[in-house]
Amino acid sequence: MGGKINPLTQFLGMTTSCGRTETTAMTTRRWYPTLETLEDGSIIIIGGDDWGGYVNDKGQNNPTYEFFPSKGDVIGLNLLTTTLPANLYPLTWLLPSGNLFINANLGNAILNYKSNTEYALANVPHAVRTYPGSAANAMLPLTPANNWTATILFCGGSNLQPDQWVLNWNIAAYPADATCVKITPDVDTAWKDDDSMPEGRSMGNFIFLPDGRLFLLNGISKGTAGYGNTSWAIGQSFGDGPLFQPAYYDPYAPSGSKWSRPSDLQPSTVARMYHSVALLLPDGSIMSSGSNPNADYVPPGTAGYPYFTEYKVERFYPDYYNKPRPQPSGIPKSIGYGGAFFDIKLTKDDSGFLEQTKVVIIRPGFSTHAINMGQRYVQLSSTYETNTDGSSTLHVSQLPGTVPQIVKATESAGEAGSVTGGRASARKSTSSRTELKPFHIIMGTLISWSFGYIFSL
Repeated sequence: MGGKINPLTQFLGMTTSCGRTETTAMTTRRWYPTLETLEDGSIIIIGGDDWGGYVNDKGQNNPTYEFFPSKGDVIGLNLLTTTLPANLYPLTWLLPSGNLFINANLGNAILNYKSNTEYALANVPHAVRTYPGSAANAMLPLTPANNWTATILFCGGSNLQPDQWVLNWNIAAYPADATCVKITPDVDTAWKDDDSMPEGRSMGNFIFLPDGRLFLLNGISKGTAGYGNTSWAIGQSFGDGPLFQPAYYDPYAPSGSKWSRPSDLQPSTVARMYHSVALLLPDGSIMSSGSNPNADYVPPGTAGYPYFTEYKVERFYPDYYNKPRPQPSGIPKSIGYGGAFFDIKLTKDDSGFLEQTKVVIIRPGFSTHAINMGQRYVQLSSTYETNTDGSSTLHVSQLPGTVPQIVKATESAGEAGSVTGGRASARKSTSSRTELKPFHIIMGTLISWSFGYIFSL
């Protein structure tokens, strides 16, 4: 929604035979807004500006939110009036409480969108995490062990101050930030430092792996997102020093050892900068593509443009990828929120690690402009029993909606097994078990496709 190409068919080359067309316009112009799916399946649309540009400004700021489908007029959001200029693509998560956590520039707030009540929080430490600082970000795994409590992690960005987001100095030479911070806003609104990244990084992508680790890739070591025709731009890029080496972040590891970079972890061969994307694939690999820190298409070899328009696609295979895959049976074609558990059977050969076996759902979300949004990682409650023939049965609690599934059980972190189709749909709970309530709040209607995994550590 929003942006400079209108209507959508202009970009996609669609015709009137398109199977679905949305004709309802937003109430206002929005460049670089954020969309977050709510528990009832609707979408909240937050912020943006009128005409674009490197950063926002008072003359074009749109400090409001609205809904799709529409629920009436726009509603003001004070956070977006006090966080200029670096408050585009405000980073937003639906919390288990049903409230929204929103980060914009250094500012943060909890929004109860049902009552239109906003609660200001302390500034994020060390650096700006929103565009164009563009930190890697993720809501950490929601598990039975943490009572499905949401902790949000930010790594990297830029520590430019509000008066430094101007183009009269060489931003492309300014080092990116390396710090990581986290907050658990439904429980404690205090910020906590986490292990810093191996190097400063802007425009890094965090991608969930089936075992709960995060895969960090792409980005730059100097400057920020964005482009323009300044004397100091690298071609037109406001960023420099592309980073090629990925890393693993393990949220379960002790402090001081959460980052790892094994010697066999292969680097990227492509500078992935502004306008790049990365996403988890159904088989457990990671796709990375794009990059164009320029106003328009720039072919390779163009003089003065070291960072040209990139069409190469890369695929990363995490350390679990080539380990044995199981043969689960009894995978349901659809699952719903609440109600009776479902059973998945594992063969004798796949039943050696039942104590460590976990069942998780990953929503990979979506990726744009070197930012990932809408990712969720939810571990389901499950138990198991062994059978006389050595096989085993997993008893797995339900979750809301019907999602495409990938199921995996192995001594490794887990990869894709099989995929079944399905369309997401909202359902009310038919169960009195309170432990499932966080799923309904967090995941709601799964607008984007999701993966289900079974894995063993």
